[in-house]
Amino acid sequence: MRTIDYPQLKLLVLDVDGVLTDGGIIYTAAGEEIKAFHVKDGSGMRYWKRAGGRLAILTGRSSAIVDRRAGELGVDEVRQGCKHKQPAYEAVLATMGLSARAVAVVGDDLPDLPLLRACGFSACPADAAEEVRQNVDYVCRTAGGQGVVREVVEHILRRAGRWEDILARYLPNEEGSRE
Repeated sequence: MRTIDYPQLKLLVLDVDGVLTDGGIIYTAAGEEIKAFHVKDGSGMRYWKRAGGRLAILTGRSSAIVDRRAGELGVDEVRQGCKHKQPAYEAVLATMGLSARAVAVVGDDLPDLPLLRACGFSACPADAAEEVRQNVDYVCRTAGGQGVVREVVEHILRRAGRWEDILARYLPNEEGSRE
């Protein structure tokens, strides 16, 4: 088992289908693609940003809805249509000036394995491919599209000692008022 330096994690890299969604792809009669995103994942991404983290999405498919959701949540880098994710991952790290040790990656299937093995912390949904579950630092209790990112963010921030900072925004302080 490797040692993880949770406080040094600065970038959270996410796959879309099977992580941010349940992996289902729905097409309208007009041929438009529909994806369902879980509000808990959006909250988790906001908590990550509030804690000073950066976000990147790397996905093999391309969809305008991914750009829209990423924009709503302030994702720093979005790379779609990545047939091979490793070059896109390395480009994001170079753009952000980060080493792989400062990166947490969440993926669910075989194309994510190179990234999951080349980062400081790796995680996957409960329903990820067996080979992925065997090669990550953390396997979520939740399935893809059901709050995986929220769970991973809380896991990292708790171990980095920064979760209380997130909670302080929502819990009354000693005087009983909310910030």
